[in-house]
Formats: sequence, structure tokens, C-alpha cells
Amino acid sequence: MYAIIESGGKQRRVSPGALVTLERIEGEAGSQIEISKVLLVADGDQVKIGEPYVPGASVVSEIVRQGRGPKITVFKFKRRKRYRRTQGHRQAQTTVRIKEIRA
Repeated sequence: MYAIIESGGKQRRVSPGALVTLERIEGEAGSQIEISKVLLVADGDQVKIGEPYVPGASVVSEIVRQGRGPKITVFKFKRRKRYRRTQGHRQAQTTVRIKEIRA
């Protein structure tokens, strides 16, 4: 059984027991969250496709940790103009463990 969920503007395929890193979700480590933006639920040959979301479907998960992703460097440069700008960025992330898919 698996589901495709939408979180942070991105779509992820999840299955029970999987660890998934998503965009930042508010909450403490150990708390449970319910994701209701489910686009597809598949259980063997049974497939439910939403328009855009599957009605009544949700994914129950537990927050494992809050953290930040790897640092990326943003560098702007214009040749012959003496223009250079350097900026760093680290995206806030939440790691969750999928407990149950409710269809």
C-alpha cells in the first residue's frame, strides 16, 4: 500500500513505516500530524485517484525531528560591472515517519 501526498508544494510517494523528509511542518518531535492532501491511494489493484484530492483519505505520521537541509551558495555575478553578491541558504526540514494510510 502506498499514497502520493502533497506537502510544501511538492509531491511525495509514501508507504507505512517509511521515513520522509518534507518542508518544515510546525510541531514538536514525537507529535502526530495528519496530512489530508492525498492525491492517490493504491492498495494492490485498488487505486483511488483524487480530483485533485481523494475525499476522506489521510496519512497519519509522527514527527521524528526538526532540522535544516544542506547549505547552498547563491552567487550573483555580472561581468565587467564589478557586481558580485554571495548569499547562503539552508532550508528548514521536518523528518516524519509514516504510520498509517487511511483511505
